Amino acid sequence: MKYLKEFLHRGLVFGGFGPIIMAVIYCIIQLSDEGFSVSGTDAALAIISTYLLAFFHAGASVFNAIESWSVPKSLGVHFSMLYFAYITCYLINRWIPFDVMFLIIFTLVFITIYFAVWITVYVSVCHVQRKLNKKL
Repeated sequence: MKYLKEFLHRGLVFGGFGPIIMAVIYCIIQLSDEGFSVSGTDAALAIISTYLLAFFHAGASVFNAIESWSVPKSLGVHFSMLYFAYITCYLINRWIPFDVMFLIIFTLVFITIYFAVWITVYVSVCHVQRKLNKKL
């Protein structure tokens, strides 16, 4: 229950960043493509789906804080939640087509970026931990 409460708290605190980022991206696209326009339905769908994407993205960080879980378990649950949140949002908004080849490419890119970020964070934390241990 403690982790569910924290999941919801993190999601609610940071969920609003999704629509803000989407609005900035749409503004940039409009500046570079004068013919760009978005219908009211598409805008509403994008606002709701990017809010939910940011909500789940922020909330999923709680899985890394569950000390009773092994690293592979927390990593797997975190990865799965992010992957399904992103793929659902991208497909609903038609930012990628529902085509097997596009889904494979998206999945490979997502896996590559996810693990590159995870390894970078892991190495950074280990480096800081070593420095702190030396100071002690």
